[in-house]
Amino acid sequence: MTELTIPRDQGVWRDTERCYRAVTARDSRFDGQFIMAVRTTGIYCRPSCPAVTPKSANVTFYPTSAAAQAGGYRACRRCLPDAVPGSPEWNVRADLAARAMRLISDGAVEREGVPGLARRLGYSERQLGRVLTSELGAGPLALARAHRAHSARLLIEMSELPLTDVAFAAGFASVRQFNDTIREVFATTPSNLRAAAAKARRRAGSAEAEAGNTGARLTLRLPYRRPFDADGLLRFFAARAVPGVENISTDGGRITGYGRTLRLPHGAGTAWLWPADGHFRCDLRLSDVRDLSSAVARIRRLLDLDADPEGIRHVLSADPALAPVVVAVPGIRAPGAVNGAELVIRAMLGQQVSVAAARTAAGKLTAELGGTLPWPGECTLTALFPTPEAIAARGREVLRGPRRRIDAIVAVADALASGKIDVHIGRDPGELRAELLALPGIGPWTADYTLMRVLGSPDILLSGDLVLSGGAAALGITELTEHASAWRPWRTYAGMYLWHAADRGVSA
Repeated sequence: MTELTIPRDQGVWRDTERCYRAVTARDSRFDGQFIMAVRTTGIYCRPSCPAVTPKSANVTFYPTSAAAQAGGYRACRRCLPDAVPGSPEWNVRADLAARAMRLISDGAVEREGVPGLARRLGYSERQLGRVLTSELGAGPLALARAHRAHSARLLIEMSELPLTDVAFAAGFASVRQFNDTIREVFATTPSNLRAAAAKARRRAGSAEAEAGNTGARLTLRLPYRRPFDADGLLRFFAARAVPGVENISTDGGRITGYGRTLRLPHGAGTAWLWPADGHFRCDLRLSDVRDLSSAVARIRRLLDLDADPEGIRHVLSADPALAPVVVAVPGIRAPGAVNGAELVIRAMLGQQVSVAAARTAAGKLTAELGGTLPWPGECTLTALFPTPEAIAARGREVLRGPRRRIDAIVAVADALASGKIDVHIGRDPGELRAELLALPGIGPWTADYTLMRVLGSPDILLSGDLVLSGGAAALGITELTEHASAWRPWRTYAGMYLWHAADRGVSA
């Protein structure tokens, strides 16, 4: 029997034979990569749905939930097809459809409408609609509607907010639109969804979520594709944690969780993240519940939860030099970012200094210029990283070091504050890199590091990084740039393995 492999090309859903084999095998690796709709029942499911496999003649495949909903299907209440890791395509691909999906998942349509989405992407509304419909089976409004339905379900099931407040927090224009969408997508009413969720929580003995004048507290499960190197990712964040902004929890010297503050479109938030089997538990606190979907999307990118570990392993383990560390550390992830401007400033603070020195500088900047939370500090998460505006105005008073370096950081902060450059997840990688390189004090390493962490670009090789070069040498790799051509399109992950090799002293 041949092994069922995950396709490496775009448009997984177009290969109906391969998709049906994945459904027959109930292969969870494909969850989030396509949707299966069953004509005889009128529902759509994830590929690993435990229900009886339908006949192939009764099945249609779609690239997104929105496309299935546009086709008249409702979500399966057994497998919850929207509660799966997102498609890794949105990071592998840097085309218009992929960049639009990232912005839609961040709530851009709810905040700015389709005109704002199109403006951020640099296309007309008509061009954008045509491309999304062709590539994803649905236009921007339908994709945003599916996103709102998923956000609403989370708030219905995980909070005690009044359903009217849920409707507007999820981005619906009216309660009627909210009720109609929930009925169409989930084949039930909002009140019935809440009652079923409360019954399930009582059965499981889990605590109720809280809501009050200071926003909401929610506990969510954020799924990922196995395997997952949680220890390596948490160590990366711990080494760079900015006091007040980030913190870790430990048990016997082992890092067990990571927390940080969030600067979100409508207010502030904090998130504590705990790795578990098949998911991260996320204890989330928001000052404004309208930021739920944006917070979740940013945390998923921070943890690289939508990565395709099998696809990465398939390519990287084929290199004899890299194979031993790939086998030793399955499921390595590339750390992301929750705020583009913050990442650029922190990357500049880290230029030509140690990780510890960069952390100290970022901590001092935060202590002097950082924002405050709308509630008393909890568990040492007490501050928001400074805004570009604050750094542009007062950075010279706080920063220490060579005058030229300080001037560059302040100038970049001013460019970010004025909108001269906008670092967000919908940017084209090539255009953003060129704009970054045109700013003072930003070289190829900083530009590429930004693309890697903000955009989640999977094929970035930080060839000028000394630690990376040390890891390559430890594995017996001499000509890194030439050798790395075989790692495409996963050079970012290969770089994480090289960092691991350098950190652990792995030898060839």
